[in-house]
Amino acid sequence: MNIETVRDYCLSLPLTSETFPFDETTLVFKVMDKMFLLTDLEHNDTISVKCDPDRAIDLRERHAEIDGAYHMNKRYWNQIDLSGSLPDHFTKRMIRHSYMEVVKKMTKKTRTEHPELMTVSEEQE
Repeated sequence: MNIETVRDYCLSLPLTSETFPFDETTLVFKVMDKMFLLTDLEHNDTISVKCDPDRAIDLRERHAEIDGAYHMNKRYWNQIDLSGSLPDHFTKRMIRHSYMEVVKKMTKKTRTEHPELMTVSEEQE
């Protein structure tokens, strides 16, 4: 998977925006102003995604392409090497998981007011 495919996929998720809140090379994808993915455009062979803490450790142990995210809280953020052997559908699933980790922390009121948020499932292909 390349960074353009990642970008297109992220923007296909409901209420997603792309921003450069830190500098001109760190691309951040947000769902309703909450980060779920970031990448450095100068080194765009990796992405950082939010992850359930227990799942994050398991994924790092099972996949050489997944590590704790650089400059992020490694308990909640994984870094995925896009140049590795992970299939695209797996990477998309990790992006959806990250998106849903953010959505599930939103208030019930917000989720009710924006039902499109709940149309994303980690299991969809």
